[in-house]
Amino acid sequence: MVCALQELGSLVQSLNATASPLIQEPSIGLLETVTSVLLHPSMAARLAAAWCLRCVAVALPFQLTPFLDRCAERLNNLKTSPEAVSGYSFAMAALLGGVHQCPLGIPHAKGKMVVSIAEDLLRTAAQNSRLSLQRTQAGWLLLGALMTLGPSVVRYHLPKMLLLWRNVFPRSLKELEAEKARGDSFTWQVTLEGRAGALCAMRSFVAHCPELLTEDVIRKLMTPIECAMTMMSHIPSVIKAHGAHLKASAAMVRLRLYDILALLPPKTYEGSFNALLRELVAEFTLTDNSANTTTSLLRSLCHYDDSVLLGSWLQETDHKSIEDQLQPNSASGSGALEHDPSSIYLRIPAGEAVPGPLPLGVSVIDASVALFGVVFPHVSYKHRLQMLDHFAECVKQAKGVRQQAVQLNIFTAVLSALKGLAENKSTLGPEEVRKSALTLVMGALDNPNPILRCAAGEALGRMAQVVGEASFIARMAQYSFDKLKSARDVVSRTGHSLALGCLHRYVGGIGSGQHLKTSVSILLALAQDGTSPEVQTWSLHSLALIVDSSGPMYRGYVEPTLSLVLTLLLTVPPSHTEVHQCLGRCLGAIITTVGPELQGNGATISTIRSSCLVGCAITQDHSDSLVQAAAISCLQQLHMFAPRHVNLSSLVPSLCVHLCSSHLLLRRAAVACLRQLAQREAAEVCEYAMSLAKNAGDKENSGININPFAPGAGSRRDAHSRHQGVNIKETGLEGVLFGMLDRETDRKLCSDIHDTLGHMLSSLAVENLSHWLMLCKDVLAASSDMSTAAPLGGGKDEESEKKDEMDDDTMFTTLGEDDKSKPSVAPRWATRVFAADCLCRVIMLCENANKAHFDLALARSARLKNPKNDFLVLHLSDLIRMAFMAATDHSNQLRMAGLQALEDIIKKFALVPEPEFPGHVILEQYQANVGAALRPAFSQDTPSDITAKACQVCSAWIGSGVVSDLNDLRRVHNLLVSSLDKVQAGKGSSSQLYRESATTMEKLAVLKAWAEVYVVAMKIKKEAETKPKRVLKSTEEDEDDFGTVDELPPDSLITLVQPELPALSRLWLAALKDYALLTLPAEFATQLPPDGGAFYTPETIDTARLHYRNSWAPILHAVALWLNSTGFNASESTEETAAAMPNSQKCATAIMLNQTPGTPPTAKSLPEINKDRMHLILGVSIQFLCSPRPEEPVEHVTSCLQALHTLLDSPCARIHIAEDQLLGVELLSVLHRLLLTWDPPSVQLLVTGVVQQIVRAAQDYLQEKRNTLNEDDIEEKENPLALGEGGESGGLVPGKSLVFAAMELLMFILVRHMPHLSSKVSDSPSHIAAKSHLSEESARLVAATVTILSDLPSLCSPAGCMTVLPTILFLITRVLKETAVKSADNQVPPPVSAALQGIKTIVTLPTVKTDETQKQWTGLIRSTLASILEYSQPEASKPILDEVSILTAIALFLWSASTEVIGVQSLQNGCMNRFKSALNSCDPWVQAKCYQLLLSVFQHTNRALSTPYIHSLAPIMVEKLKAVERSRPNNNLELLAVQEGIKVLETLVALGEEQNRVQLLALLVPTLISYLLNENAFASASTASKDLHEFALQNLMHIGPLYPHAFKTVMGAAPELKTRLETAVRASQASKAKAAARQPPPTVHSTPTIKLKTSFF
Repeated sequence: MVCALQELGSLVQSLNATASPLIQEPSIGLLETVTSVLLHPSMAARLAAAWCLRCVAVALPFQLTPFLDRCAERLNNLKTSPEAVSGYSFAMAALLGGVHQCPLGIPHAKGKMVVSIAEDLLRTAAQNSRLSLQRTQAGWLLLGALMTLGPSVVRYHLPKMLLLWRNVFPRSLKELEAEKARGDSFTWQVTLEGRAGALCAMRSFVAHCPELLTEDVIRKLMTPIECAMTMMSHIPSVIKAHGAHLKASAAMVRLRLYDILALLPPKTYEGSFNALLRELVAEFTLTDNSANTTTSLLRSLCHYDDSVLLGSWLQETDHKSIEDQLQPNSASGSGALEHDPSSIYLRIPAGEAVPGPLPLGVSVIDASVALFGVVFPHVSYKHRLQMLDHFAECVKQAKGVRQQAVQLNIFTAVLSALKGLAENKSTLGPEEVRKSALTLVMGALDNPNPILRCAAGEALGRMAQVVGEASFIARMAQYSFDKLKSARDVVSRTGHSLALGCLHRYVGGIGSGQHLKTSVSILLALAQDGTSPEVQTWSLHSLALIVDSSGPMYRGYVEPTLSLVLTLLLTVPPSHTEVHQCLGRCLGAIITTVGPELQGNGATISTIRSSCLVGCAITQDHSDSLVQAAAISCLQQLHMFAPRHVNLSSLVPSLCVHLCSSHLLLRRAAVACLRQLAQREAAEVCEYAMSLAKNAGDKENSGININPFAPGAGSRRDAHSRHQGVNIKETGLEGVLFGMLDRETDRKLCSDIHDTLGHMLSSLAVENLSHWLMLCKDVLAASSDMSTAAPLGGGKDEESEKKDEMDDDTMFTTLGEDDKSKPSVAPRWATRVFAADCLCRVIMLCENANKAHFDLALARSARLKNPKNDFLVLHLSDLIRMAFMAATDHSNQLRMAGLQALEDIIKKFALVPEPEFPGHVILEQYQANVGAALRPAFSQDTPSDITAKACQVCSAWIGSGVVSDLNDLRRVHNLLVSSLDKVQAGKGSSSQLYRESATTMEKLAVLKAWAEVYVVAMKIKKEAETKPKRVLKSTEEDEDDFGTVDELPPDSLITLVQPELPALSRLWLAALKDYALLTLPAEFATQLPPDGGAFYTPETIDTARLHYRNSWAPILHAVALWLNSTGFNASESTEETAAAMPNSQKCATAIMLNQTPGTPPTAKSLPEINKDRMHLILGVSIQFLCSPRPEEPVEHVTSCLQALHTLLDSPCARIHIAEDQLLGVELLSVLHRLLLTWDPPSVQLLVTGVVQQIVRAAQDYLQEKRNTLNEDDIEEKENPLALGEGGESGGLVPGKSLVFAAMELLMFILVRHMPHLSSKVSDSPSHIAAKSHLSEESARLVAATVTILSDLPSLCSPAGCMTVLPTILFLITRVLKETAVKSADNQVPPPVSAALQGIKTIVTLPTVKTDETQKQWTGLIRSTLASILEYSQPEASKPILDEVSILTAIALFLWSASTEVIGVQSLQNGCMNRFKSALNSCDPWVQAKCYQLLLSVFQHTNRALSTPYIHSLAPIMVEKLKAVERSRPNNNLELLAVQEGIKVLETLVALGEEQNRVQLLALLVPTLISYLLNENAFASASTASKDLHEFALQNLMHIGPLYPHAFKTVMGAAPELKTRLETAVRASQASKAKAAARQPPPTVHSTPTIKLKTSFF
């Protein structure tokens, strides 16, 4: 029965959540049957049933809380039955022990329930003697199990626990003495059991709640512990008085005491060392114990590698438990739960299915040995000597079998002590202590028992390690050398050869280098002793240890060792497998020593390499699996160092054959080797594996059938089918590996298979998409759906899947029959989870590979060119189908993986257009699948983590913009609405199955999802508002037509969110408030509300923090958007709040409104509420941006910055941040720190956006202040302009100055993108002068930075301006110089236009023109202009300057600054020269722009400024324009230049005084007339030439009426002009008449003009 229950438990646990139909099927009645065993008279059966329940609860966590409640209820009802008390308490303890395997935990209240039940049991134990024992045991067992729930639960019960522990033991020595005299044997038994239980609970506390172990708590624990130690000495007299049956209870007390002391720091019980050590030594030297009990720890204390000497390598098989029991002095198989009921709640050691505590006698000795190792390093040297001498004495005294037992125990203790010394880095002690220890150890090296010799060698090595003196090591080595030279018997030769190996192993190559030569020569000689295989084995093993530990120092001995190894491989009979195993190990060690040298081509290296390969080949052919495994690992090493020399074409097929070996070790070695090969040469590995399949196809009837998905793949233990090899079908090696994942249980093996498949996937998946997707699909699709017609059948299938490991031959005796007759086995859930993860990896790999994977049109065209091309987008339906299958499975892990895959698919494919239906995306056709995959995750019984993940997918789907029809979107939207209702239901929802933080996780996930949707909705709305308005037909009445309108109305998504906003905004603010409180440092813990926040309870605060950390960023962004859109006008009236949360406790509401629960709400004014909200948002942002952890997703940083940007859009927030200047400074310095650690340009752009908002806010505020000053203080004549940073003195204080902080940050960005701006960088020797072209993102960043820089002076007082302007002007002009580079399409790059705009802003600053600063200001502006002129000097080395930008800058100065400032002769000449060179430029675009700029200069209102320019430049212009007659324009650009020039001339005519007009027209009119063509020329002219003719004619027609007198004068003076003009006019009229006759509607001829993008004037 015990066996059946344990098997059932393991089966259910391996099935995990897929077992739920089995458990819930009423006709099976599994749970009732198991629970009924809890009342069985046998303790073993009760414990097994409890264990089985624990397995069920771990597999199906939703059963955990109901199980606990049920057991508690039954325990209460059946208080009077000893079996029930025992059975149900076992069950509860087991369930509590399983909680740590369920990530969602159990409700906090369950802890309180357990404590009250346990207290009740302990209190009532004395009332009824029939139940005393059971109740005492049960009470303490429950309290011990409670401790496994960890500090967050135990913290609340600790004071009570400390009290209970104190009361179990007598308070004083007097009470102890009095106790001895009282009581009978039964009361003593109950007392001892109670004390053992109390110590056990303490030990559980110390093990599971280390965080609570303060010095004070340890002190309180020591009182009962010290009392227990004192009591130990009294027990023998009690046993003498009351009978030997108390011995077991006394031993239990000792066991518990040793266990807890081993966990506490030895310093705490230093005072009791003497008594304790007496007890411990007596325990393991069997002083008071007539049985020859031996410890079970010796194996584990010996080195793992020495297993070959003890034959324990056999443990590494699939039937380990049986092999273990066949070992000499092995305690295996004797373990059982009833030996120690507390193991039912402890964590099981890795690799064990069921806990098996050893019998009490063995456990006590084990515990004493372990504690001895802990205490020994802290004991004085005197006592160490006494104990070691005592050990020698004990060994001498004992005889025969008892001597063996005592010696084994003593050796284990000594090894344990030496290990403790090494871990504590302390020494063994002075000479006499060493001597005593050496005597003890050396004596055992000649012991006939191999395990003792092994232990002695190990001890010797460890001693050398802790003594660490060369002389001591030399002495030990010499002793063994002498022994080996003289000894002839097998025993001492094996012992001392191992001693040499262990010395080298623990001291390392450098410490033992001088003995290397002797050791090697002796061991090589011993290894050739053909008479004794045992000596050969031990000496070769030691040799391997020496080769391993000496490393490169061994290089000189490689050749002789290799030749010996080869000789022995050929001469030792294969039946001596141990010798061959050791030879394999030596070979591996040698390969590692030679290392990368193996690649070389020298003669010696080639010989060594071929010897190694020959050695590998011989060992590969050995019949023993372990030797073959060694060969594989040698080849693996060789491949690592010399990959070219390992022949994969033979190695890979042999590895594939081993994959189906019945030996675990071989399978492990083969997969480990494949893992390494796949890392480098995945493609070759797969190819060779497939070649094996082809060869197998030729030998058709070799009876091989191991196709992972084929029936019969389960034939696992079936040796008949294993040895024939492997049949790799078309799924290739990867298919076989996927199949192995279903069958293998060994952890290391499975993890290697995962890695191998991972490496193959990374190298091959993108090239071979269909194949890998098919593989994943086969694994995922092969689910046998249990909810179909025969739920029972499905269940049986699952069960038989585990069973067929035992009875394959009986089940499939029909080998050779047709495949179809065999039932197929579906892949296990773990394999399918792995397949789903692979799917996500494939998507990620494709993303990094080629754009066409995510573009249907590209993929199709590439497919047409080459049908072999394969792209992910062509498999979209498969991807969706796989994600859907996984997301709707029974297994929770698979559902999580499926939802993750679905989210990845949505994110990657959301924007892929559908080529056949423009305006639609490819994912639209899968709406139904996505909806159907998400719906089950929102059902009532879904675990919180899955619902949380599904919320994330929902928000990704709604926000992706795939679905354009609101009605279709509603399906998914409704899921979120229903979840929101759940959130509003407040904290106390009735049916709670999991820990409170699971509810926190779910609620926050819902709020985060809504926040993400709202952010996207607002973005769409904003874009729709900025677009030009289209006429929208749909009004309220014709809502129904929406089906016909393809495009979303601009506010579509927002209409879905709008109705929920009032509730959402409140919940969001509450969540942010919680988050803000939870991020407070530990010293402010007292400020946290005592009964938790809106969404967390104080008990689960630590786990809740993580969930808040995942979801705060989108919520913050949403709150900022909401506040900005309502303009901070939303106040929260208490009635509304209460109404929005109908069933919530009012306390949550009260907390959200900042009051203590219970007081009537005091209404806050709106400004106060808004101030709170501002502080909340800014506080959360600054706290986060100060130091975002590197593993934070970049989305959190961007969300936070966008939230700040949005917030500062609203006037209310601007005033808030401008009023308190330090707040702005703080924010800027935090942003500066952020830039130092976060590099992505997107983050930097957002930062500049926020900085701009802060600067603008400060500008508005200052302007407002200046305006009010202007109004108020006109009569007081105070200068309002003196406001601003810098005051009267002009000094800026770093840390208080907003301008300084902003400049620091902006300078950092500029230097990051244009390093040569900083003199530090450009002067440094490492700096390379080459200037790179700015990328588009960098250009945008630099532009934004320059714009903000030019705004900064407006925040300063005039004196302050003089402080910052030199820097700002320097930076702006340098940026202009660096970025104003001529481009082919004459585009103005963003930094240039920003710099020009900046120059304009600064030159036109109103604030600076005061008397004190006038002179300095003039100097600054002049220098700036001068430096711009200097930059624009043409030089050969520089890239071609964009003359237009520089001219624009010059024109800006001329236009904006006064004559006094820039009327200086030298500047004027410079400017004129620039314009002259532009006029003479051969580029028509430059000419055109130059004319445009001159026009603006000539028109300047200040004549004093424009006159010199007119005088200097007009003549050149006239010359240029006259020259056009000879070279007419050939294209539109040249035409434009001429047209702009003529416009300037016309303007000059208009500007001239009346008396000069004739002269001016005499320049203009002939020029224009010279552009006219005669009729013959007109017909053959180019279009540009014709356009010029038209232009000239129109202008002449326009000028004539304007200045009739002057025009006549000019025409009269030159008759030939008149004739040309008249001809042209006539021709024009004639052509117009013709055209009018041909086509009645007139055509308007427009001149081509190119407008500047940004108008600077």
